[in-house]
Amino acid sequence: MRSLSQRVRALKPSATVAVNAKALELRRKGVDLVALTAGEPDFDTPEHVKEAARRALAQGKTKYAPPAGIPELREALAEKFRRENGLEVTPEETLVTVGGKQALFNLFQALLDPGDEVILLRPYWVSYPEMVRLAGGVPVEVETLPEEGFVPDPERVKRAITGRTKVLVVNSPNNPTGAVYPEEVLKALAELALEHDFYLVSDEIYEHLIYEGVHFSPGRVAPEHTLTVNGAAKAFAMTGWRIGYACGPKAVIRAMADISSQSTTSPDTIAQWAALEALTNLEASRAFVEMAREAYRRRRDLLLEGLHRIGLRAVRPSGAFYVLMDTSPLAADEVKAAERLLQAGVAVVPGTDFAAFGHVRLSYATGEENLRKALERFARVLEARPQ
Repeated sequence: MRSLSQRVRALKPSATVAVNAKALELRRKGVDLVALTAGEPDFDTPEHVKEAARRALAQGKTKYAPPAGIPELREALAEKFRRENGLEVTPEETLVTVGGKQALFNLFQALLDPGDEVILLRPYWVSYPEMVRLAGGVPVEVETLPEEGFVPDPERVKRAITGRTKVLVVNSPNNPTGAVYPEEVLKALAELALEHDFYLVSDEIYEHLIYEGVHFSPGRVAPEHTLTVNGAAKAFAMTGWRIGYACGPKAVIRAMADISSQSTTSPDTIAQWAALEALTNLEASRAFVEMAREAYRRRRDLLLEGLHRIGLRAVRPSGAFYVLMDTSPLAADEVKAAERLLQAGVAVVPGTDFAAFGHVRLSYATGEENLRKALERFARVLEARPQ
């Protein structure tokens, strides 16, 4: 038998998906486990969104959709980007995808030629470098520092720009750090895209989960150079519905839709009608988002206070639902720390594939009782480590 392709043999599977799957399997086997692994809201999808899906089923809206999404949803997306992000886009400059992940995958396929460089701000979401490599691109890492709140330094980014730079990826609020980038930093990064004529990809999937600070979309500064990526998963607890969306220059959006037409055809039609309800029933959706955000805020504070109390360090996140915890008091590296915590009944994600070395990622998208249990088990591991 001939071997698999070189690009697939070089591909690393998603660490977050793998660790969460392992945690779920242990739970199925009856292991008493607190899982702080999944980047997934623990709330159910809002009832008004589920009801819209039921209506779509009853009305027989079960046929193929256009590759770029149903027209009604694209119109709602153009209005959403105008209302919430200050981006003046037409429906033709929007795209609906099978989750935010497909939007990112398609845009890298649409933009990158072999050898093109993509600047990634480290720590980064685990899938960025693998998507870049699959498209033939070369990831170029620029470090963000815990003592700077994991906020990027535009001067550091500028020094990484070369004649091969094609894309800079920005993710605020950030996974895995929870950092919310200030407006002046995002403006400076957008101005670099203008000055050096590369694309800025702004991943804004956590935009509604901000506890301190204000969300700013850099596409307002450099609209012809910016692809803005978002989705229904985090804000509306619709992870399994697989609805992502993007906006940007029409030629790039059209190319991304063409890629969909030759791969997934289109996102799930029923899920698109459900997402339309989430984006247009503003009163019900805002009430849900506010409820979830306040719950996450309480959980974040509970977790941070507990970590501080037992002597574990973490940078205070301003958004998303993650904490990066320093593992140096627990073990020699983040992988060994994650293994020790798993033995104690807590599943976490090692920071290795985030390029967050010496840290593990904790998701607080879980109940307060689970967080208290996790803190108790952290304390036992810490006490048991040889001095």
